Amino acid sequence: MDTAHAQQVSSFVSLDRPGGVVLSVEHFGKGNARPSLVFTHGFGQNRLAWRSSADQLAREGWHCMLLDARGHGDSSWSPDAQYELQDFVDDLSALVATRSDAVLVGASMGGLLALLVEAQQPQFAAIVLVDVTPTWESSGVNRIYEFMRAYPHGFDSTEQAAAVVSEYLPHREKKDAGRLAQHLRLNAAGRYQWHWDPKLLDHIPQAAQRYQPLLMDAAQRVHCPVHLVSGGKSDVVSAATIAAFQKLVPHATHQPIADATHMVVGDQNESFLNEIKRYLTSNFPKMQPNWSSNE
Repeated sequence: MDTAHAQQVSSFVSLDRPGGVVLSVEHFGKGNARPSLVFTHGFGQNRLAWRSSADQLAREGWHCMLLDARGHGDSSWSPDAQYELQDFVDDLSALVATRSDAVLVGASMGGLLALLVEAQQPQFAAIVLVDVTPTWESSGVNRIYEFMRAYPHGFDSTEQAAAVVSEYLPHREKKDAGRLAQHLRLNAAGRYQWHWDPKLLDHIPQAAQRYQPLLMDAAQRVHCPVHLVSGGKSDVVSAATIAAFQKLVPHATHQPIADATHMVVGDQNESFLNEIKRYLTSNFPKMQPNWSSNE
């Protein structure tokens, strides 16, 4: 098989956490590659946002770990609705405990968790933040929450869900209803609901503004290399929030992706992937592609 064009085989592991939560983690590539790349998604997303990028990077020799956060994707929902920010931080810390040289690539909430983990226990080789800063534009964040709160009883069909997504993201090609099904769960009433636990909305949004001083303090205590990749058309990260972030983390670098909104990877995946590869190869020159058809 020509591995230069075939999709890499992925594998799954489970990570047991206190309180009856089981996290789902997908691996791409060779487990002995150093450093590993750990991908963490945004609030209301899941690991599937990263699969295309992880597949490509694995073909070039990197080991990629894709986490479904608690209450998201294939990870279990917390029986006691333990969805405080520290719960997510502790989960990520447990995941990377044996990967102290990992590069963390985090979108939105996932990037903020990386800053908190690194501030509490420095262990990352580098952090790549994807359209997120410790302060944000409330109007953009509120738009996300409004979308998540809509249709609390689910959808009649995957086609209806696809139509709703297209209305929310009019700049994107219409989502295929079949592919969208992997982001939905069929409930007992026979309706399609999003993959995330609705109880998440009782915790994170209400406390978001309260978290900002904590996040700003954490950013100031991060000393590993930090690279911010922002969407040129983002309504969550702005010139003002980027400037404030660069004051907190003077050593951080920044690269905007033109024509991308807050959903950088979904909007401009090729440009995002090229930027990630450029950053990795320039900062980790000893890491050479090592995947071959004989391995």
